[in-house]
Amino acid sequence: MIYINVKENESLDKSLKKFKKKFEKTGVVKELRARQAFIKPCIQNRMQSIRAAYKQKMQQQVEG
Repeated sequence: MIYINVKENESLDKSLKKFKKKFEKTGVVKELRARQAFIKPCIQNRMQSIRAAYKQKMQQQVEG
């Protein structure tokens, strides 16, 4: 359950923005999309290693 503390003079837009930010941090939508289709563990591991290699490559470009 997500709780948002709304101050007295706070606008509805601002409080809605807070709610959206907290909801996004929970990762519910991301998990829901991931569960829509089954991915084999071997493919998942391969994708994870490709992502790690990409991140490492990008990090080296920023440093060098």
